[in-house]
Amino acid sequence: MATNAIDQTRRMLSLVTYLRERPGAHVQDVARAFGITEDELISDLDVLPMCGTSFRGGDLLDIDTDGDRIWWHNPDDVAEPLRLAADEATALLVAARAVATLPGLRESDRDALVRATAKLETAAGESGAASSRLSVTFEAEGGVFADVDRAISERRRLWLRYYSPARDELTEREVDPIRLFAVGHTYMEGWCRLSEARRTFRLDRVAEIRLLDAPAAPPELELRDLSAGLVQPAAEDPEVVIEVSTGGRWVAEYYPHDSAEELPDGGLRITLRTPDPASLRRLALRLGGDGRIVAPPELADSAREAAREALAAYEDAV
Repeated sequence: MATNAIDQTRRMLSLVTYLRERPGAHVQDVARAFGITEDELISDLDVLPMCGTSFRGGDLLDIDTDGDRIWWHNPDDVAEPLRLAADEATALLVAARAVATLPGLRESDRDALVRATAKLETAAGESGAASSRLSVTFEAEGGVFADVDRAISERRRLWLRYYSPARDELTEREVDPIRLFAVGHTYMEGWCRLSEARRTFRLDRVAEIRLLDAPAAPPELELRDLSAGLVQPAAEDPEVVIEVSTGGRWVAEYYPHDSAEELPDGGLRITLRTPDPASLRRLALRLGGDGRIVAPPELADSAREAAREALAAYEDAV
């Protein structure tokens, strides 16, 4: 069952209190008490030792397990009241106020956040007053994130109007969300009912979103390992060669590639692989005079034709 980040954070905060009161607790008993698998519990325990009483380090939680029992070796060391520096208190207050304005946030969570913010502001004194003069504005995807997070939490299906850059069109589809993750941008992984397959959606490309009453029921899928990046070309994917000038060197930073050879004019000759070479025509149009597709020749011809059509359309419009 997919678990979102907010649910996991709530559980881990409760886990700290639970373990403090039960030294040497059995893994099986703790997992049963929290309604999770032993593997999920072990995953939480792998994260907790990286947590502590200060954003700058401080005393960390010394929690470990031998696979059967869980031991917390320094509960008294981290039990002292938390003291925040002025910049830490300001950062927390600004972030809390911004999050409280997100659309789609559950009212119970919003109320709890507002109460916690008020207490923190009182404790912060002058720092809290100064923070009220600062504000954060979220990009449009903030509301989409809140809706997706709520759909995951409530196990509900989503309706999307989504922009597909490969086809340059907006499509409508229903999606059973699986998880949220960030790799450069923020993405939702879900089961798309339109294509009947697993798909990944970039949140800033969602033009419209709506929670449906239908329950989300994605098939049991093994989550992909994203440690090597979102796009992981296969060795059998077609090879594409692109030459860019100095103004197009950013392509090597954004596209996974096999090689990037320096050119005499300061540009690059980039070799990459993609399962859908035709999708790179939009890249060629975006580059304009800063780059061109060299191979395969049929893709290069297609990109030139697309450029001619775009230019003709522009001339007709003016």
